[in-house]
Amino acid sequence: MNERSKLLKKVQMYSFAVTDASLFLDTHPDCAEALAFFNKYRKLYDEAKAEFERQYGPLEICSEQNAARWEWTDGPFPWELSAN
Repeated sequence: MNERSKLLKKVQMYSFAVTDASLFLDTHPDCAEALAFFNKYRKLYDEAKAEFERQYGPLEICSEQNAARWEWTDGPFPWELSAN
């Protein structure tokens, strides 16, 4: 597995943890342990996503873009097999 794939897997893992925790918090909003888990993994997700985008370009259409050039189409897109 190349470095790009490893970093993308890390982003996906943290994204899953954040999404799962947010769904739990929807039904347990006063759970301090779940909120701490959410905050921990949201920070890790933000860091991993920023690192991926710094090295390989935007993951989402709404990611910060280079003001001088539209980088979204520089591909491969994260969902393309050639990217993994």
